[in-house]
Amino acid sequence: MKGPNHPDNPDHQNGHFGGVEPVDPVEGGLPVEQPQPVNRRRGWALDTAPLRNRAFRRVFGGVAVTMLGQQMTLVAVPYQVYELTGSSLMVGLTSVVALVPLVVFGLLGGAIADAMDRRLLMLISSTGAAVTSALLAVQALLPGDGHISVLWVLAAAVSGFAAVNQPARSAVIPALVGRDQVAAANALAMTVRQAGVIVGPLLAGLLIGLGDLSIVYTIDALGFVAAVLLLRGLPPLPPEGVSGPLRLGAAVRGVGEGFAFLRTQPVLLMTFVVDVIAMLFAWPQAVFPELSQTVYRGDANSLGWLFAGVSIGSLLMGLTSGWVSRVDRQGAVVLAAIAVWGVAIIGFGLASTLWLAVLCLAVAGAGDMVSAVLRSAMLQTAAPDEMRGRMQGVFIVVVAGGPRLGDLRAGLMASSVGVTAAMVSGGVVIVVAMAVVAVAVPSFWLFRASRADEVARDARRRLAEEHAAPPEG
Repeated sequence: MKGPNHPDNPDHQNGHFGGVEPVDPVEGGLPVEQPQPVNRRRGWALDTAPLRNRAFRRVFGGVAVTMLGQQMTLVAVPYQVYELTGSSLMVGLTSVVALVPLVVFGLLGGAIADAMDRRLLMLISSTGAAVTSALLAVQALLPGDGHISVLWVLAAAVSGFAAVNQPARSAVIPALVGRDQVAAANALAMTVRQAGVIVGPLLAGLLIGLGDLSIVYTIDALGFVAAVLLLRGLPPLPPEGVSGPLRLGAAVRGVGEGFAFLRTQPVLLMTFVVDVIAMLFAWPQAVFPELSQTVYRGDANSLGWLFAGVSIGSLLMGLTSGWVSRVDRQGAVVLAAIAVWGVAIIGFGLASTLWLAVLCLAVAGAGDMVSAVLRSAMLQTAAPDEMRGRMQGVFIVVVAGGPRLGDLRAGLMASSVGVTAAMVSGGVVIVVAMAVVAVAVPSFWLFRASRADEVARDARRRLAEEHAAPPEG
């Protein structure tokens, strides 16, 4: 018998929280608005249908109000480190300090998101981020303009809270909007993130130029406070089959269970593999400084344009992504989008003018946006609810670690064989690799959004069989 929160229950799939109208305690005790059937127009504009759902509006609002401040903090922290130390090496080490908790708590946070009420976890992690950002503002006001060890501890804490928050936030999307609007919801969230990536650093630079770092950190803290107020209006969002208090030991063991589960699911596993390939062989940022001082040294603000190129393309694709939410052959389109990324990076490596290089980067960013939206949707719909947090935790680690590995590869190759060879060879590898994946893993190439429920049911059945099997020996 299917319980009210079972993912196979039609009410659950439609985002009805087990057929019971949840109450919104913030908006006068009114029922939470449920998504209404929408006429799917064949337009290109960003699909805003998920915003008709009041619960999703709260989650989306939390993303919107925190993204600007987060991007500003990502600029302010390395700037402050350099001001304190005068060392680019120390700035680089700060990235490692932030990466370690992102990896550790990304995996652990995903497991915790599968073991407790996800609404409560989002509230705890957002509150922690607000407090940490406020402490960053305080330390910037102290005599001596801060201390490097304090800054590192707080930067690590900010990264850790973000790593715990994101798996839970992504894992609740199917329950809020229903499976058919997951891709549209992802496109909305990723579009506002790209806007923050562009606007946040520009605003941070302006405020830092005025000489007050504490303002930047304060804006970040206020964004998280606003997010907490929005999230308080959500109904409880426990994972399927979870009740009672969190058992941390079980959550830690859940990390290993998540990886064991992933090995049995080729479709889900390949969503990570193809992204690692794309980032490892064609992430271009490491070569931007060299290009700005050599090939494009005569162009005004060439470094800024190069860094903005991918984000510009991602933002434009997000604003015209209405068609993406209607894609059924998600696996095939992901492979095609990553192949577009590879071809665009080849063009970037061969570009002789700045405008052509930025255009190629924008095309690459557009392909990356399509891939990211659809890969997220595949993870959120083809994984059973009790595994979604852990899958999103792995997603965070891949997204954070892939570009850093790509920077290492690009830097090493550019210094030995030149920028053009580094970028062109990487793009060629990606195009060939996507063709190989299509042939070698047909289940990924043939994956359809309309059959995601079947994949999730099969995965749940395998989990149940494994848990029921007697231990060996």
